[in-house]
Formats: sequence, C-alpha cells, structure tokens
Amino acid sequence: MNYILETDRCRMREMQPEDGPVFYELNGDPDVLRYTGDAPFESKEAAIRFLKNYDAYKKYGMGRWVVERKEDNSILGWCGLKYLPEDREVDIGYRFFKKYWGQGYATETAKRCIKHGFEDLDLTRIIGRSAVANLASLRVLEKCGLKFDKFNDVFGEESVQHVINKAEYHAFKKFIQK
Repeated sequence: MNYILETDRCRMREMQPEDGPVFYELNGDPDVLRYTGDAPFESKEAAIRFLKNYDAYKKYGMGRWVVERKEDNSILGWCGLKYLPEDREVDIGYRFFKKYWGQGYATETAKRCIKHGFEDLDLTRIIGRSAVANLASLRVLEKCGLKFDKFNDVFGEESVQHVINKAEYHAFKKFIQK
C-alpha cells in the first residue's frame, strides 16, 4: 500500500474503489453526516462509483485520504486537504466513524495534513469550515491552530470558517513543540 502521510498512530493513503463498502457504511450513519450537508450513498455500488471517479489527487495533487490505524489497519474514516475551485481555497476536512470520536484522531491527522500542505505543497493558506453547532469539529480546527475568519452558510445552516496562513502555522508549530 502506498501511504501518503503518517502520524504516531495512523497512516493515510488515497481512497480506492475497494474502500467503497467502508465509506458506504461511514456515510450511512446520520450522526456522522449531521453537519456535513452530504447525503448518504444510495448503495455500496454508488460509493464504489464515487471513488472510481474521485479525481482530486490527479487534478489538484491533494484530496481526502483514508485514515488507517497502524495498530490493526482498521479504517477510521478520512482526513485531508481539498481544493475548492469555486473559492480558490484549500479546505482541511475530516470524517470518522462515531466509535473513534473523542480519541484525538481528527486532530492528529488534520495537524499532519496541514503540515503537509504548508511544508510539502507550499500552500499559503488553509481554511476549515464547520457548522456552528458542531462544537467538536470547531475544537479540532482550533487545536490545529486555525482562527475564526467569518460566518458563512456552507452546509445549509449557519457555519463558521476558520483559517491559518503559512506564517501563523510556523509560529503555531514552534509554540506546540516547546
């Protein structure tokens, strides 16, 4: 398997069509999709088709990556950077199975993706968006060094955009390494 990024506990890799049944299950949980604005996949075949047509890696050199736990190769969900052509922004996003919530995986993998964005992809700015009511997601963004930027309406309800630029990332990185 070709892994893109690693953390202490996880590895991240490109999504494959074979991951379709897992992501069908992930997106089938209404609690997981509660604040996303996404609909569940209609079937496992629909999830497989989506992954077969997922072209972000080739098109933009980044995307959402499967997160696997090193300990047992379990798929925990996904995390990664997504280019938003309509906004000309790069967004950090994450989605995990509910049984892995509250264990630090989102923060751990999001920090690693942000590091990759600034240090390897030479990005100048990364945004993170979350529904105002999704307090857990907002905490993840803040733990990753993103700061409030503006309110918006991305998910069909009041949402918040946070942002971090390259200089802030380097200052934040020095702070957390002390």
